[in-house]
Amino acid sequence: MTSSSRRILVTGGAGFIGSNIVAALSDRGDEVIVCDWLETEDKWKNLAKHVVTDFVDPDDLEAWLKKSDKLDAVIHMGAISATTETDGDLILKRNFRPTRLLWDWCTAHKISFIYASSAATYGDGNCGFDDDQSSDALANLQPLNLYGYSKHAFDKFVAQVEAKSGPTPPQWAGLKFFNVYGPNEYHKGNMKSVIAQAYPKVAKGEPVTLFKSHHPDYEDGGQLRDFVYVKDCVKVILWLLETPSVSGLFNLGTGSARSFKDLALATYKAAGKDPNIQYIDTPVSIRDKYQYFTEANMQKLRAAGYGGNFYSLEDGIADYVQSYLAKEDPYL
Repeated sequence: MTSSSRRILVTGGAGFIGSNIVAALSDRGDEVIVCDWLETEDKWKNLAKHVVTDFVDPDDLEAWLKKSDKLDAVIHMGAISATTETDGDLILKRNFRPTRLLWDWCTAHKISFIYASSAATYGDGNCGFDDDQSSDALANLQPLNLYGYSKHAFDKFVAQVEAKSGPTPPQWAGLKFFNVYGPNEYHKGNMKSVIAQAYPKVAKGEPVTLFKSHHPDYEDGGQLRDFVYVKDCVKVILWLLETPSVSGLFNLGTGSARSFKDLALATYKAAGKDPNIQYIDTPVSIRDKYQYFTEANMQKLRAAGYGGNFYSLEDGIADYVQSYLAKEDPYL
């Protein structure tokens, strides 16, 4: 380590976004502690190319914190992120309570705290996608699933603390991630990005299936999302670590909604294949909760001073496909 390196705990560090953060911190010489389960699949490969100083079992996190040496920051990505999870008690145990534990610890020890919120907190989007962190604004949002609720519940807790001028970490930032894609998401099964799920078919020249539209204002495949490349998410987090004066709840997307058809076409182009898209009915079980439009309002992060550029959908997918998915070793 260099004299300027930091000691940083990354929860969920073996997961998708978490392992990309670990890679960036390790590569710049920081001492990184990962709190996560590796489980029995290939999540370990997300970390294999980078230096990790220590590992903490999530069930042992509270005890580890009590005896821990000083940390410079906590980056909390650990959570059950499946929007299909229906066990409310498990969601609270894994998502809300550890976040509250780390918030309190960082407050007591005067440590920067960056945590993952989610665009799922916006529900059907009828209230817009403005990252207003006031209690009144948050009260209007109605998440559509337990995952979104667990993130929203913590955002509302923070808003209440702020409203009462209660104690907080010296720097805190909640990041409302939109549709993140990129390397090291391979363990996520059907929660992987459409790019990662479609690429094996694209590479073989086979058809990719997208959902038909069941909304009169959108054509088939015309459903819109704010797709953000994970490398851009990491850049924002590194900027926050270097800008301790900035705190708040921030959207993390590109600010530009694109269609699933655009995404599929970009994937075929990146792979050098002719497009072949077929459309299937959206399953009835999710049809009434299906979002047709999400787009992050990025003005707040810009106003806070972030000046970095974001990958376009085409450039991000080209990098993802050509630098990772098309390689024998696709890991970052």
